[in-house]
Amino acid sequence: MKFGRKSKTESPAADTTAAEATTDEATDETADPVAAEPTGPYDASEIDLEGDGVDRVDLGGLLIAPAEGLEVRLQVEETTNEVQSIMLAGPTGAVEVRAFAAMRNGDMWSDVRRQIAADTARRGGTATEQEGDFGTELFCERTVKTDDGATATQPSRIVGINGPRWFLRATFLGRPAVEADAAGPWNQAIRSLVVRRGEGPMAPGDPLPITLPPQARKVD
Repeated sequence: MKFGRKSKTESPAADTTAAEATTDEATDETADPVAAEPTGPYDASEIDLEGDGVDRVDLGGLLIAPAEGLEVRLQVEETTNEVQSIMLAGPTGAVEVRAFAAMRNGDMWSDVRRQIAADTARRGGTATEQEGDFGTELFCERTVKTDDGATATQPSRIVGINGPRWFLRATFLGRPAVEADAAGPWNQAIRSLVVRRGEGPMAPGDPLPITLPPQARKVD
């Protein structure tokens, strides 16, 4: 695990850088109902954190299971030394994950989607809704300056997941942002996340507290 420092504090959940089956009854035979397999990300109350045998990285509000080929990188705000976001990075791209408090049984993603689209347009970019593995998502493109002063188009793909009293936002960067077939390892990493909201009062949109684990090491 690595962590780096950021000199600028990012805004909360809307910052730009989540079937019902029926069976027919037959007269001569009855089909056994098949329960749908649960898919993550999970609430901490749904997981046996002590007994399921998964050696997760405990970051407080988020617990991350090992993902082959991906490395956990923490972005830390320089002035407060607080963790701002978590990156799951691989050789061809990364996904940034951030968790926030939300209303019980709410749909925070619908509101956040509109805010992200409006902010992207204000910055001269585009944000297009499309359907993906996690439901409705945003494909965003922005013009940015490169290190050598030239301009380039930066794509990102943002998904939002509404949980019980929490909201998770994941921003795909690099190849998994533009090639859905290449996003498999990152999708699986997101689905294996465990969110620990806690029972204390929090305003919707407040980031869930993230803490540095003892094994974290700084990278410049």
